[in-house]
Amino acid sequence: MADKRDYYEVLGVDKNASEDEIKKAYRKKAKQYHPDLNPGDKEAEAKFKEANEAYEVLSDATKKARYDQFGHAGVDPNYGAGGGAGGFGGGFGGFGDIDLGDLFGNIFGGFGGGFGGRQANPNAPRRGDDVQTRVTLSFEEAAKGCKRTVDFSRIELCPECGGSGAAKGSSPKTCPDCKGTGRVTVQQRTPFGSISTSKACPKCGGKGRTIDNPCTKCRGGGIVSKKVQLEVSIPAGIDDGQVFKVRGEGNKGLNGGPSGDLLVIVMVRPHPFFERDGINVWCDVKVSFAQAALGDSLFVPTLDGKVKYELPAGTQPGAVFVMRGRGIQNVNGRGKGDQMIRIIVEVPKNLNQKQKDLLKEFQNEFGTKTSFGNDDDDDHKGFFKKKK
Repeated sequence: MADKRDYYEVLGVDKNASEDEIKKAYRKKAKQYHPDLNPGDKEAEAKFKEANEAYEVLSDATKKARYDQFGHAGVDPNYGAGGGAGGFGGGFGGFGDIDLGDLFGNIFGGFGGGFGGRQANPNAPRRGDDVQTRVTLSFEEAAKGCKRTVDFSRIELCPECGGSGAAKGSSPKTCPDCKGTGRVTVQQRTPFGSISTSKACPKCGGKGRTIDNPCTKCRGGGIVSKKVQLEVSIPAGIDDGQVFKVRGEGNKGLNGGPSGDLLVIVMVRPHPFFERDGINVWCDVKVSFAQAALGDSLFVPTLDGKVKYELPAGTQPGAVFVMRGRGIQNVNGRGKGDQMIRIIVEVPKNLNQKQKDLLKEFQNEFGTKTSFGNDDDDDHKGFFKKKK
């Protein structure tokens, strides 16, 4: 990691740059070094990848905070015991000296005590929690769909004891104090008489069972935190900020309950020349005055590569043409958007004398009056009649 450049230096921003400033800086660099605009240029390709890596970290508030504190080590996939490279760990990142058995006993100790409600079975099957991770995609990957490997942490049953919490050769026992209910009734004398209240059993911590010989790996909790790498399929058409679900890949359930889900939050890097509008794609295409006036065969960039397009003669600046079906697949699979081409007519600068003379000759040939300045023009007359 020592040879990596500072991410702020890569994008040309300072550490106090806003989210919008970082996005604009990335877009500028991406456009400058994009492979489509620099075919065969290995140096540009390397700088494009470097800008992508920098943006992936600095556009994510969690990763950015780690990078600001620890540098490149803070965003290395093997750094830390928390949520992994994905940025989240489902709430159980590093356990230290916490007794997981006590932790889950407190969470699932039961509710409703003292109100006469029926107590939940502390050993009933319980679904595992959902966990979250993030994935950063290019514009094309989000539009077309792809497969990516994501990193995250989740709770799994201890492989040593199979989730029982007891060492091999032993097993948990029903708590003698609460008879396995996890709750005990306490009598309290008050000026109004005796009142019965229910609370978590102090002997078993509300679990309904005791372990005389706890597993050394999970310390009796029956569960462990594990870092996971999982290949997921990104659906075509997904947009920045959307979330998709991978069933059953979250925290493992307790007491035979089902696993939770993995929620993947998608971040999409901005593209140097494509802009997304729902399932449509916008792209500015620059042409010369001669091309706009005479028409020309253009090769327009699309998500499927460059496509030939016939620009009609007399095209006006700002004209928009539609390429049907060249947009983005609806993420629900219903229909596909279009690509909108917005024509930008470039006005030449720094003309030499010959070019200036030719333009003057053209102007004299064409005439200096525009249709708006012609008194005989019906639209012109109508405009001033409306103004009166």
